[in-house]
Amino acid sequence: MIMHNANRKPVKCLIVDDEPMARDVIRRYVEKVPTLQLVGECGNAIDAMVFLHNEAADLIFLDIKMPHLSGTDFVKSLRNIPKVIFTTPYKEYALEGFELDVVDYLLKPIRFDRFLRAVNKAFPQKNEAPLANFNSEPLVNKKINSGFIYLKADRKMIKVMLDDILYIESARDYLKVFTQNSSIITRQTISSIEAMLSDSEFIRIHRSYIVSIKKIDSFTHETVEIGKKELSIGKFYLNSFLKLQQ
Repeated sequence: MIMHNANRKPVKCLIVDDEPMARDVIRRYVEKVPTLQLVGECGNAIDAMVFLHNEAADLIFLDIKMPHLSGTDFVKSLRNIPKVIFTTPYKEYALEGFELDVVDYLLKPIRFDRFLRAVNKAFPQKNEAPLANFNSEPLVNKKINSGFIYLKADRKMIKVMLDDILYIESARDYLKVFTQNSSIITRQTISSIEAMLSDSEFIRIHRSYIVSIKKIDSFTHETVEIGKKELSIGKFYLNSFLKLQQ
């Protein structure tokens, strides 16, 4: 159920990140929230300066480590600063970010439920539903602790035991869930199912893959092997994956 005030003006969002895949993640998240409006994307802070000179933005999703001008220096250079949410894979920048009075600090890879919390923090509402308090897809933001999920496929809801899942592969708006004995194709985004799964049992290793941690047979800094299948590890997900194996 979507809960928002129809009379509220949409929050104008700007994404600033030098990595196209990182921008893609935030773009998809913004598009899932009816009260957010994407007004621009920039690959560096210089282009963002030019954009803000001509256009307005209420909220900036801002990477920190970028060529030419860092995200922190970019914020310091602004006179009229929109609300800022930093997005970065580097924890060491957190203190500097908060010293600049940014709204929140999201560590990549960014989960959709964590994204929503940051947005609600940026625009808290009184006496009404939060800005992003809604489920855009079935069970999104609700962790599954019953040991199984239901996936819609072939016009019916199919029960899938979490212990049977080997890995999940994304193909745009569809998912292919591989189990011990079969595979299921369902119309759902990988971000929505990621928000449902336990962090202690599943991990996203690529923008297209989520794997069952206990089903991993071997791994390198580039790939994960599950059975005879070799899956690539995306560079934005490598640090989180390696920390889990420590």
